[in-house]
Amino acid sequence: MQLSISDWYKTTALTVVLAVSSAALSLMAQAQRSAPESASAFCPAQPDLALADIPGGVFVMGADRAYPEERPKREAEVAPFRLMAYEVTNAQFQAFIDATQHVTMAEKAPEPALHPDIPEDLLLAGSAVFIPPTTRDAYWWQFVADAFWRAPEGPGSDIKARMDHPVVHVAFDDARAYAEWLGGRLPSEAEWEYAARGGLDQATYEWGETPPSTGHPRANTWQGAFPVVDTGSDGYIGSAPVGQFAANGYGLYDMTGNVWEWVGDHDTSRNSGLLKGGSFLCADNFCRRYRPAAKQQQELDFSTNHIGFRVAFDPAENCELE
Repeated sequence: MQLSISDWYKTTALTVVLAVSSAALSLMAQAQRSAPESASAFCPAQPDLALADIPGGVFVMGADRAYPEERPKREAEVAPFRLMAYEVTNAQFQAFIDATQHVTMAEKAPEPALHPDIPEDLLLAGSAVFIPPTTRDAYWWQFVADAFWRAPEGPGSDIKARMDHPVVHVAFDDARAYAEWLGGRLPSEAEWEYAARGGLDQATYEWGETPPSTGHPRANTWQGAFPVVDTGSDGYIGSAPVGQFAANGYGLYDMTGNVWEWVGDHDTSRNSGLLKGGSFLCADNFCRRYRPAAKQQQELDFSTNHIGFRVAFDPAENCELE
């Protein structure tokens, strides 16, 4: 489901968590109406980026037998482009912050005009953090004051051992700012889905028809009874370092699970953006949005500890990557 700022303040049992417990920290340590971004020809600002060349083509987008927002199946066409082979990591985002002094949305109080139903004094800097409940009936998302990309579980947490994990707690404008800094853009929904399919048009998963929970681990998703127990049988509880599972047919890693990814499609008038790919919280018994056709709406100015992104580039003539 979509996670919104309003949800936190409309929930009667809402608690603003100022610090997370050592148990939660230990658990985590284990591990559309407007068009998308306009295209232009350019070379990446960092030529050592791992990029995959995605051939243009026509494919069947969406699905008819899953969630309503994926319907209907329709034909879509994309032009050739390049896409980062991996999700943007904490180390890469740190370089961006150091170079630009960018302040992320989670580090600032939300704009009151975007959330008129919330008292202004309750609009705090922070982000949403998944904290496993003790029972299935408990609410597993908490708004954590001062949680942001460098303190992903809130005050007292850090990313020192997770520099190769995908950056999280990034809102749409944060992802777009990073992409523009690189000389790139966020991929469109159609581009992202086409790339995730890896050449397997109309397959249920990026690798074919075998569910991710069958056989050897294919992606970082949830195993066990969601949201109480993640057994970590895929090797990870929480996010994983990027690129730990096999690439798809186009050489892209983590297009299934690990963290949700922003795409360029958005509607500013509704403060609404779009996520693709699912995350480490997607489970067979709860949410199967780790399929290429799946998607989820998300408030543009809100972030969580399971949302990241990757960057797309348009091919340019006479552009040679060293």
